[in-house]
Amino acid sequence: MATNNPTAEPPVDPTISRLDLAVARSLDTARARAETRVKRFLDAGFELVNSHGGTDITVQDVVDRSGQSLRSFYQYFAGKYEFLLALFEELVRFTAEQLQAQVGEEDQAADRLHRFVVEYHRLCRPGTKPRTPRRVPTSAMAEFGQQLLTTHPKEASKAFAPLMSLLVELVDDAMAQGVLRTDVPSRRMAGVMLQSTMFNAFATTISGSAAKSADDASEEFWHLMFEGIGSF
Repeated sequence: MATNNPTAEPPVDPTISRLDLAVARSLDTARARAETRVKRFLDAGFELVNSHGGTDITVQDVVDRSGQSLRSFYQYFAGKYEFLLALFEELVRFTAEQLQAQVGEEDQAADRLHRFVVEYHRLCRPGTKPRTPRRVPTSAMAEFGQQLLTTHPKEASKAFAPLMSLLVELVDDAMAQGVLRTDVPSRRMAGVMLQSTMFNAFATTISGSAAKSADDASEEFWHLMFEGIGSF
């Protein structure tokens, strides 16, 4: 009759040595601990940027808000610029997930593209109030994104990858359904749309026209982009 052995270990892949298994467990624990610490730094950074209304924060500010040490900060980030870049990448990832959920509510390709442009335009407008206390688009982070585009294009390309991937997919679908012209590569078109949306939303006063509500301004921008300015 078989007896239960409470100390029996689960089966182990015979191709993996005990040493490798021990190291893997140790690395998993260290990785989880590192992810927790990095998350605390990022959360502190988002809170500071939102409360200060800008990226004029110091490393010490982040350290104090996170409740961690300066030594720990420099274990994960080379300095303030790299930290802001990490904040921006996390913000873009979160924004892409939010927009993915919103465009998923629309049935038609044209409606999904319209929803993306309008919602992203609203998010990028100065003065947009955060919907949650962390990981939300702010004019300060939008300004940082514009600086990336002009001074560090390679880093900007990497940071904007989640949004670009989503928008290219929407453009491809719209092209397939005959909604958009097909003589321009979809990635090129998506890039122009993304940059135009962000820059237009941020520079709302450049025309000198009367201020509009976020909804009106975003819809107006969509029609101008989609329908053009020519009277054909």
